[in-house]
Amino acid sequence: MKTKLSMLTLAVSCAFAGHAMALTKAQYKTQKESVEAAYKSAKEKCAALNANAKDICRAEAKGAEKVAKAELAAQYKPSPGRDKKVRDAKADAAYDVAREKCDDLDGNPKDVCVKDAKAARVSAKADAKVSKARAEPNNDKATAVVDAKKDASSDKNDVMYKAAKERCDAMSGNAKDACQADAKAKFGMK
Repeated sequence: MKTKLSMLTLAVSCAFAGHAMALTKAQYKTQKESVEAAYKSAKEKCAALNANAKDICRAEAKGAEKVAKAELAAQYKPSPGRDKKVRDAKADAAYDVAREKCDDLDGNPKDVCVKDAKAARVSAKADAKVSKARAEPNNDKATAVVDAKKDASSDKNDVMYKAAKERCDAMSGNAKDACQADAKAKFGMK
């Protein structure tokens, strides 16, 4: 099932990525309807599943739809902002699926899984901000890129520290203290 959904997502993404020129309004409308039909079909296939597998399937289908719509919008009206929205949609889709997969776990492993998923999303979105700053026409592009990199680094560092700290919670005593001290040192926390 996941393979079929992944292939569908890939096919839709490739169809949109293959066009270098902006779409006409008619092409946009046709492809948008195609994306919506693909989502409906993928969602219907999830009905046969049970429990968390169904939730994961739905998250994958919804994520594929959001990414495809963002790619379509970027193709219809290309801009650095729309490219960022595509990257953000991909990050959000991956996060939503990862969060659903974390539901299969309990206790600290689940907490670590959620923190790792959030770290991946924050990292991807931070990278998208940097890419947007690089691509936008700007009189002071160098400063904008440096600022975006600085913000991205700070965002990534904070979320990675939280994930590392969560891993330490599974430990106790001296091992936990050492783990927390290592995490603080690695990520520059005080």
